[in-house]
Amino acid sequence: MSKYSNNSDQELVALLNQGSEVAFNEIYNRYWSGVFLVAKNRLKNDMEAGEVVQDIFCNLWRKRIKFQLDKSLKVYFAVAVKYEIINRYAKRHRENILIEQLTYSIPQKDLSTQETISFNELERNLMYSIDLLPERSQLVFRLRFENGYSQKQIAEELNISEKTVEAHISKARKYIRTRLGPTLPFYILYMLTVIG
Repeated sequence: MSKYSNNSDQELVALLNQGSEVAFNEIYNRYWSGVFLVAKNRLKNDMEAGEVVQDIFCNLWRKRIKFQLDKSLKVYFAVAVKYEIINRYAKRHRENILIEQLTYSIPQKDLSTQETISFNELERNLMYSIDLLPERSQLVFRLRFENGYSQKQIAEELNISEKTVEAHISKARKYIRTRLGPTLPFYILYMLTVIG
């Protein structure tokens, strides 16, 4: 039995905000198995599920000082594991799309060094811009544009209204266009402008 085994979630988070490793370990011991099971059921892969657990708890430790608990840690981790899995699916999907678009838009068999650098830089800037979005707007954006969910599907998945989904999408598109508009290829600008 640990020092904080009888503490509530709120008490543990207050200690975590002070940088307590013991409180963090208690949170980990309470919730890691639940996070792992959800990830394993979704991903069907023990190793990848373990990576999800590691990423989620590493992120929690990184933001420990400013971390705020809205409801309970159980709810927080339920959303966090869903978000992390969506990110993983989105990354795979994004990589496949970018490879297809690169193959289609550039006729020669091999990219020159300069073209490779430019493309990689563009991809990094786009991913960085998406990562800078507020967490919920980022999640909605990835579900819509990377996973192809409809606004209704996103609303159902995240248990929010379609109006809220629309607001998040609008905010994300405007932010990305503002940051990268001049450097974005036409097909991405079109996506951000037309598809809703």
